[in-house]
Amino acid sequence: MGIYKVINPFVRLLIKLGLTPNAVTTIGLVLNIGVAVIFILGAEKGNRGDLHFVGWAGALVLFAGVFDMLDGQVARLGNMKSTFGAMYDSVLDRYSELILFLGICYYLISHHYFLSSLFAFIAMIGSMMVSYTRARAEGLGVECKGGVMQRPERVVLIGVSAIVCGISSNFIGGDYKLYIPGFPLQVFETISIFTIPITVMAIMTNLTAFRRLVDSKKALDLMDAQTKVVGKDNSAAASGVLFVLFASFAVPSAAVSADKVPVFESSQKEEVSTPGFPVPKIGNQLFYLQRDPNVNTIICQLNLDSEGKLDQKAPVNVFWIRYAEGGKRTELNFIQRKFAYGITSKQISADKHELKFVSYGKYPMYLMKGKDNKYHVFSKVANRQAILNSIYVHIDGGTFWVPNVVYVEFKATDPDTGEQLTERIKV
Repeated sequence: MGIYKVINPFVRLLIKLGLTPNAVTTIGLVLNIGVAVIFILGAEKGNRGDLHFVGWAGALVLFAGVFDMLDGQVARLGNMKSTFGAMYDSVLDRYSELILFLGICYYLISHHYFLSSLFAFIAMIGSMMVSYTRARAEGLGVECKGGVMQRPERVVLIGVSAIVCGISSNFIGGDYKLYIPGFPLQVFETISIFTIPITVMAIMTNLTAFRRLVDSKKALDLMDAQTKVVGKDNSAAASGVLFVLFASFAVPSAAVSADKVPVFESSQKEEVSTPGFPVPKIGNQLFYLQRDPNVNTIICQLNLDSEGKLDQKAPVNVFWIRYAEGGKRTELNFIQRKFAYGITSKQISADKHELKFVSYGKYPMYLMKGKDNKYHVFSKVANRQAILNSIYVHIDGGTFWVPNVVYVEFKATDPDTGEQLTERIKV
């Protein structure tokens, strides 16, 4: 993003000064406490028409918002990402926002803007629920990022409207009021420049929270339905659960038999493996997975950032190469990503991650550097810790939901001898 070209020099300066991501997050909290203090001082020392405090508070809101954005970039550029850091950032963001709204509500109530203070309180509720619905949904395994008025938008709206309100009071006066003939109440006053956007926020944040709730319901209902379907299959042994899920969640294309594999055009020549499936050659490929009844292939690829470094948060990309549809690349759909082919990662050290398929957590794999100083996925194949190359699931009949998995074949390379290893597990 272009914004990072602007802020990265400042981020590098913060890193040189020894600031950690958690320290940057804490600075953001302190600045938001300062915002609340300004609003409270404006309530206690200023009069109803003195809106300079509102303007200065808005400026500090935007400055504090910069630190909300910087902490993540400090973690990325400084290679200081941590799971606790992500949680710490999320918790302090909530404290920052609640403290900010505390100051706003205190100011509005003190100067008798009762209706506006009510909308500010509703906006605070909506802001918290936007964050909570996402966190709760993701805790249940559902991605939930839709809607407007997320935290960056809320910070900008409050900060800009407060600044404009403070500046406008210098030109039109802090106690300016606009009346419509025949209507007993004013329809606009100077503070409205600040409170109308907050009213809009009160509506939009709660609509966003409701939309996320509805979207999550659809995804969770799918999850519950699929759990019931899988639960009916008691014939597969535990070691075969992963592969039954792999087969059943695949969206079938035109079936292609092993002895009638079509010729595929490719910029790189592809070999043909024993069962008659193409062997993909993708940049930064770690391993691939294939299964009957078609040659569409799941690719697990090393995920590097724009600087060519491993993305510690999501070290593996998983996607389709649909050979049965001309060899095009497509992303996993929601169900495939959450219940079948998706991979979870847990960072063990700077250069080591434990990987597991979301559909079967009892088959651990490890992403780490080999003797060639390159990243590989290591797993146990033929009783050796080897570099995993491919997984092939052979299915013979059965049904779409309960396929008859005959065997699963693992192919790997011994990192010490270079020997090609094959292990076939009958299910």
